[in-house]
Amino acid sequence: MKWITRANVKVDRVACPWLILRFIDARAEFLFVPEEQLLETARREGAIPFDATRFPEVKLNHRGERCTFEALLEDYSLSDPVLHRLALIVRGADVKGQEHLCCESLGLRAIAQGFAFSGISDEERLAKEFPLYDALYEYVRQKPNEQ
Repeated sequence: MKWITRANVKVDRVACPWLILRFIDARAEFLFVPEEQLLETARREGAIPFDATRFPEVKLNHRGERCTFEALLEDYSLSDPVLHRLALIVRGADVKGQEHLCCESLGLRAIAQGFAFSGISDEERLAKEFPLYDALYEYVRQKPNEQ
């Protein structure tokens, strides 16, 4: 399946492709386009749009204070508690005002911003950041639940 989002990916638009490939669609292809081309390109390519908050018709989006990563967990019935704890880190890194959710969120935000500043393509960002999400998943999996 093809999936499409806005170009210049950062936290949620890297975390979502990681989640999709690892837990939803192992053969997923990702397209990155300027925001104004998103809906037209999605229709033309038969791609599932995600994380395009300017477009209310995009189903996989932020929902209230929750990020798109959380919408994917909900819509694809992913119940792994590790993913749900990871989602809070992603939300805190992605959504301004939610930084307090997890101490790891500000670090993840800084890493994502660093990759954005590097000037590499969106595809390269995914390739370089996916191992970080793999490691963060393992960290959360092994870390005792904290209240």
